[in-house]
Parts: sequence; structure tokens; C-alpha cells
Amino acid sequence: MTTHLQKELEKIKKMLLSLGAMVEERVRMAILAVEEFDGEIAEKIISSDYEIDEMEVEIEEECLKAMALYQPVAVDLRFLVTVVKMNNDLERIGDQAVNIAQRMQTIAKKEGPGFIFDYSEMAQKAESMLKMSLDALVNLDLNLAFKVLKLDDQVDEIQKEAYRLIKRAMPKHPDNVGYLINLLLVSRHLERLADHATNIAEDVIYMIEGEIIRHVKS
Repeated sequence: MTTHLQKELEKIKKMLLSLGAMVEERVRMAILAVEEFDGEIAEKIISSDYEIDEMEVEIEEECLKAMALYQPVAVDLRFLVTVVKMNNDLERIGDQAVNIAQRMQTIAKKEGPGFIFDYSEMAQKAESMLKMSLDALVNLDLNLAFKVLKLDDQVDEIQKEAYRLIKRAMPKHPDNVGYLINLLLVSRHLERLADHATNIAEDVIYMIEGEIIRHVKS
């Protein structure tokens, strides 16, 4: 049974990494849509979201099947529990890419007031956090997982700055408040994307150390 279980665990890990690669691609497309104010790229992200949803369900079903058939314990059980959580976070990252795409579709249709918040740094950090969290999973790299946690604070600070600047711009452009709100929501979706990448990094730490560090401030 142990050999069959290990094969099943390896299969599940490959499925999770395939989902991760798919989500990474959607995030790259979303960031490109933001940088270029491109509604066509945004539409591609939205129309292909079902692929991520279907794979997320498939991975969860495989994990539940493995638990039922093999009744894993210790490290193997911890792996499966962690995969279920990571699987959910990856799907939610895909949702955030869709949310960003929807905001960009709306923004691209309107003529802005000349105010544009530069999201390049925030987007680059969020994308790096996702890549690093997945690399930490592949290599079981504890140090890399902790680096993701540190980057999350930086993304939060940029989101706060976006809020301050866009809030300040609203009274100056009362006819373009809808445009500015959508611009603000982009920062919120990027911040949430980074939060889910952080969750994955925390789960990698749990997988390696067996320690739950969620909500720990140190």
C-alpha cells in the first residue's frame, strides 16, 4: 500500500504544480493587461477561468480519494492536508487575476482623468511572491518561503500608498470617480493575490516543519 500511496502523492504533487503554472500564466497576463491597459488580454483571462476551476476540483477530489483509500498518517497526511489548502489558494489567485482583468476591461473603455497609479512595482512583487512560493514548494525551501512572508509587508505598503493617492485624486476629478474606484480596486486585488501567495508559503513551512505560523507576528 505504501508504494501505491507514494505514487498517488507524486501524481497529486504534479497536478498541483501544473495548476500553479497555469495560475502563474494568468497572473502574468493580468499584469500585462494592467501595464498596457489592454482589454483584449483581460478578456482572454476571464474566458479561460473555467480551466483553473476544473483543475482545482480535480485535485481536491484526488486528495480526498487518497485519504479515503490509503488512510495516510504523519508526513503523508500533512502533505495531503497542505495540498488541499494550497489548491484553494491557487484557485483564489486565479480569481484575483480575473478580478483584475474585469477592472481593466472597465478602465480600458473609459477615458481617464490623466491620473494613473504606477502598479509596476506592486505587480512585480506580487508575481515574484507567487513564483517564490511555488519554488519553495518544489524544492521544500524553508528560507525561500520566509522571504515570501517578508515581501507581503512591502506589497501592503504600496497598496496603502495607492489608496492615499487615489483618494486624494477623487475631489480633483469628480467626473471620473468610477474610473478611479476601478483603479483603486486593482491595488486591492493585487494585495489579495499577494496574501494568497503568502498563504502558500506558510503552508510550505507547515509541510516542512509541521508548525502552523499563521497569525504569528514575529
